Amino acid sequence: MTVPVRARAKEILVKRIPILGWLPNYTWGKLLQDALAGITVGLTAIPQGIAYAVVAGLPAQYGLYSSFMGCFAYLIFGSTKDVTIGPTAIMALLVQSFVSKFGNDFAVLLCFLSGCIIILMGLLHIGFLVNFISMPVICGFTNAAALIIGASQLHTLFGIQGKTKTFIDSIVKVFKNIKQVKLWDTVLGVVSIIILVGLKQLPGSRSGSAGKKIMWLLSLGRNAIVVITGIILAYTLSLYDNNPFIITGNITEGLPPLSLPPFSTEFNNTKYEFTDMVRELGSSLASIPLIAILENIAIAKAFAKGKSVDANQEMIALGFCNLFGSFVRSMPVAGSFTRTAINSASGVKTPMGGIVTGLLVLLACGLLTSTFKFIPKCTLAAVIIVAMYYMLEFHIFRVLWRSKKIDILPLSVTLVCCLLINLEYGMIIGILLNLILLLYFSARPGLTIEERNIEGVDVLLVAPEQSLSFPAAEYLRERVIEWCDKRSSSIPVIIDGKFIHRIDTTVAKNLGLLHTDLESRDQKLIFWNWCDGVKNTLINYDKNLTVNFRDSANVAQLLSDENSDITIISAL
Repeated sequence: MTVPVRARAKEILVKRIPILGWLPNYTWGKLLQDALAGITVGLTAIPQGIAYAVVAGLPAQYGLYSSFMGCFAYLIFGSTKDVTIGPTAIMALLVQSFVSKFGNDFAVLLCFLSGCIIILMGLLHIGFLVNFISMPVICGFTNAAALIIGASQLHTLFGIQGKTKTFIDSIVKVFKNIKQVKLWDTVLGVVSIIILVGLKQLPGSRSGSAGKKIMWLLSLGRNAIVVITGIILAYTLSLYDNNPFIITGNITEGLPPLSLPPFSTEFNNTKYEFTDMVRELGSSLASIPLIAILENIAIAKAFAKGKSVDANQEMIALGFCNLFGSFVRSMPVAGSFTRTAINSASGVKTPMGGIVTGLLVLLACGLLTSTFKFIPKCTLAAVIIVAMYYMLEFHIFRVLWRSKKIDILPLSVTLVCCLLINLEYGMIIGILLNLILLLYFSARPGLTIEERNIEGVDVLLVAPEQSLSFPAAEYLRERVIEWCDKRSSSIPVIIDGKFIHRIDTTVAKNLGLLHTDLESRDQKLIFWNWCDGVKNTLINYDKNLTVNFRDSANVAQLLSDENSDITIISAL
């Protein structure tokens, strides 16, 4: 009896700490492949980490700390080899408002609390909540986020100083300050965009000839190439006392400090205790974890390549990435689609590739921070703008128009509300609208009602196209009575239950009332092709309905069934 218990305990332990399952079988060959993938991802993670920290309004090193700890924690708890955890554009944008109003400590505390909430949701298996966020709402949200982030970098691309708060503000700021545009920042920024787009389009391949492999590596490392080129250019010109670009500036040197998350803080001479900080964070404590989960699980499923994804374990891994990250001054993190795509394309074999990426980021934190200060801000803006451009999915409008036009409504409403209000409220409005549409179509199911003449007998055939929920019960009853009111003669009503697999008491009550209504009109009601579960629910509610059920192969046989207690013809 002891052995099965131990075996079960080991199985649970390996499931919750996946590294215990794959590490004993790790080989040098896998390490070589993981190292190559990890270095390749690191060349993107470093410039993106700095760029997204800038988007969040945080010091650049916060983005590096976030990348390092995300890679380290996912190595232990992650269940998908391709996924790379770190700062993302959406997380940065969601954090930005708190950083600008209340300071950096709010971002770190939000990272800690998000981690705790995500872990709890994973352990309680309540990740199903993300299923209530439909694809149109997600697309509206991500498109809005890409537009907002891209627009927020326009003034930096043109060398205009200052910050922006909203999408409209970003656009207006550029036009209002058009005379402040700096020539060399604009030139370098535009050239950087052209190079990034050009390198992305290189027809390289990891398994092709030497030339194709070189083009493949250039394409994967395009962000690093552009940023390093900008650093070299800015540094070289600074040696001759020529500083034509606005640069990132000093970045804190050394490894990330290990300390407890800030449970109280002071900003602009205002003291915030833990309860005050939680109150200010408000609904973001729900929305940010949900959005992070959504990002991460969507990416994990996209790169699973046919394998099953344990959504709850992915949530636990993401939660620990945030929880551990908060001890090294990290901002909230999630799965990165760009870095995950590079990781997968590089042929990563296990999550060990993440630790190589993390070590490379750590090396950058310790040795290269003095170099990073020469990164031109317009170059980082170019990296962000190009990344956001490839996040846009405007083709989804065409897809929805062809497939289901009504889905364009929640997509458009989410997009517009995110742009005009903010991302958090925009997504909430989109979800609520989608739920309203869901309830509406649940209350107004597809219903085929037609009059037929079979073997000389007129019947009214009613065929619901889906299971009946309680909001639809009264609708069905009204439609049948309305149809019967149009006829002077009383004809039998047959309800085809082929697609009805479950009903509740409210539906049973309304079907019973329909039976009573038709009986008062001398009309027969027949339940045809109903499954046993639904039949039992109706009979248990009203035993008088027992004689109304028929299981004939077709309507013609139903009408000629002489063994029925009361035949249709006699009812006429």
